[in-house]
This record gives sequence, structure tokens and C-alpha cells, in this order.
Amino acid sequence: MEQRSQFSELLRYSRSMLTAAGVLTVIIMIVGVVGNLLTISALVRHAKLRTVAAAFIASLCISDLMFCFLVLPFSASQFFHGTWIHGEILCTMIPTLRYGCVGVSLLSIGSISINRYILIAWPHLYQTIYTKTKVAIYIGIVWIFSYGLLIPTLLGKWGEYGLDAKLGTCSIKPDEHGHSSKTALFIIAFCLPCAVIVICYAKIYWVVRESHKKMQQHNSGNKYKRSEMKITKMVLVIFICFVVCYLPITLVKIFDDNVEHAPLHVIGYLLIYLSSCVNPVVYVTMNRQYRLAYIDTIRCKYNSNLDSQLTQPPPSKNNMSVAYLKNVITQTPSKA
Repeated sequence: MEQRSQFSELLRYSRSMLTAAGVLTVIIMIVGVVGNLLTISALVRHAKLRTVAAAFIASLCISDLMFCFLVLPFSASQFFHGTWIHGEILCTMIPTLRYGCVGVSLLSIGSISINRYILIAWPHLYQTIYTKTKVAIYIGIVWIFSYGLLIPTLLGKWGEYGLDAKLGTCSIKPDEHGHSSKTALFIIAFCLPCAVIVICYAKIYWVVRESHKKMQQHNSGNKYKRSEMKITKMVLVIFICFVVCYLPITLVKIFDDNVEHAPLHVIGYLLIYLSSCVNPVVYVTMNRQYRLAYIDTIRCKYNSNLDSQLTQPPPSKNNMSVAYLKNVITQTPSKA
């Protein structure tokens, strides 16, 4: 088949590589579906996990679940067959889902990073900025913005979807005028969110460093303080994992645009797929609350003893984390 083109020709000497990549994709898909479903179920079943950050984590999990359930089966098929065999309509729908899910994932991580920064540096504004209605609006904006950026390409006005003959996969190609949205999408939906996340964590580090001595002097709510900081560190690890998974394919596409080293492209795509199932592993390894919630969810315990094992925060009408941080960072300036 002519459409197999360079992708199949370069890897024909190693059909076992394509098969292994397909098998790994299927494994990643299964782990991702199970892990993200388990996380969503744990967030729904355990009230103590339903914080503002958890709302954005749920958005991230739904995006990863869609990626695993709707995109990865076709990715596995691409590896097994060496090209796209599912027709033109799906050749438009699947890359749209793929790009949209990636945008939602990174913007959700960015939203959590901003949430962590405001919680630590601007605690007196936290309750005003993060009401239930506003959080729902923020999450809605993340999804609308991520998929809204793809509408011009869907209409063929800014690039178009089609089969990339070099790799035998469906992606965004230049339109009849030679225009493509790939560069703009990379800057708007990847570079800018990454910059925001880095800035937020730099400011978080500075605020925590400046107030560290004062925080050490307060013992009340200390366990809850550690819990909040663990969540912040957990989100940072999630972001690092995201960058590690997406940076290789970005570099490969920049420096090997002619696909002279096809195995590097295969590895890059596998890392992208891996990013959709790595987050539940991070939750389990870095956060005891999530571990307990996972265990109780697997055991089908709805009335979990998780709540009784968590440290009870000081009485307050405000959000627990805000109430504590207001007390321990009273001298933090309103602007970092």
C-alpha cells in the first residue's frame, strides 16, 4: 500500500519492533483505563478527597481516561498494521480527541498549580476565587479552550487533518495554502501552560522558603499542613512526568522531520501514551489518602474508615487548608 510509505519501509527490517510497540500500547491502555477509573471512583466515594485540587485532578483523570479508551486502541492498530486503516472520518476524529486530551491534561495540571500557589501565597483570597460554581466554570473553560483551538483545523481553515504518509498515522497537515496549526498549538497549549506551571512553583518555593521558620513555630494543624504540601509536591511530580513523556517526541519531530530514525518516533509515541496512565501511580506512591481511598474502593467499601484516619483540622468556617495557612503565614505579603 502506497500510504504505508516511509514509516513501514524504515521499520520493515524490524517488524518485531512494531508488534512490541503495539503490545505495549495495549498494556498501557488497560492500565490507564483501570487506574483512571479507580481514581475517579475514589474521588467520588470519599468526601475527604473532594477538595478543589481534586476537582481538577478529576478533570485530568477524565481526559486521560478518554485518551486511553478512545485513542489508544487506534494507536495500537497503527503499530500492528503499520498504517491507518480506519477511514477518513476516524482519521479526523481520533487526532482531534488526541490533541484535545493533551490540551486538557496540561491545562488541568496548570490549573492545579495556580490553585496551589493561591492557597499558599494568597490564602485570604482563596475562598473568593475557588467557590464551587467558579471551579466548575474554570474546568469548563479548560475543556472548551482545549477543543475550541482545534475547530479551525476541523473546518480546514488552519491546517487540516489527514494521513501523515511519513509515519502512517493521522495528524494535522498543512492545508492547501500551506498553513498548519501545529506550531501555534504547541506554543499556546504546551509552552505557555508549562511556563505558568514553572512560575507558580518558583513562587511557591519562594513563599515557603520565606515563611519556613514561622511555619515551624506552629504545631496546631501540622499534620494537615504536611498533607497540603504533599499534594503540592505530588502535582509537581505529575507535571515533571508530563514533560518527560512529551519532550522526547517534540524534540524528535523538530530534529528528525524527515523520519530518518523511525524507532525514535516509535519510542516518543510510546512515552506519550505512557503519560496517560502514570498519574494514578503517582497518586498511590506519594499520597497516603489516595492509597487508602484506592484500597477501600477496590474492597467496595463506601463508608470508609478513611475519614477517621485523617487528621481533623481546626474548627473553621473556611476551607481547612485556607484556615490553617492563614494562621501560619500571617506575615506573607499579598503579592509574592
